[in-house]
Amino acid sequence: MQHNGNESNSHCCATIASVTTTSQSTRWREHALATLAESGYRKGGARNAVVELLNQQSCAVTAQEIDEQLRTQGRAVGRASVYRILELLTTLRLVQRIDLGQGVARYERHQPDGDHHHHMVCDRCGQVAPFEDSKLEQAIARVCQRLSFAVAEHDVVLHGACRDCRAA
Repeated sequence: MQHNGNESNSHCCATIASVTTTSQSTRWREHALATLAESGYRKGGARNAVVELLNQQSCAVTAQEIDEQLRTQGRAVGRASVYRILELLTTLRLVQRIDLGQGVARYERHQPDGDHHHHMVCDRCGQVAPFEDSKLEQAIARVCQRLSFAVAEHDVVLHGACRDCRAA
């Protein structure tokens, strides 16, 4: 797992306290807990805390952001445990590890129904903005069909400058 000590609370597409739609997050939480149980993992306090925190997010967060928010909530989960749990959740395909090109891995829920979004990254200030585009998804499907390629998953990351940085 790639990470470094330089992780920061850079501008993210959603702050650590943001909340997603209730039905989508409930489905993911139930799916995650069921998958962990089916895989033989007991209900652990640290695992449950990370799952619950990820359940509240609408976009990708760093391990450091997870660790800091757990501490703010008074949950005693060490950073090494956070990384181990994220690695496990990634292996079980419950979480997707995303590299946005900033040298810091981010993690977001992998929806059981395949629902997802992509990211735009400001290379100047580090702001990350999520986006969805049905025409982009259709174009990816056309390319796959044309090349006779079965894509298991994909992520699109667009790099550039946000409105504020372009105006500066």
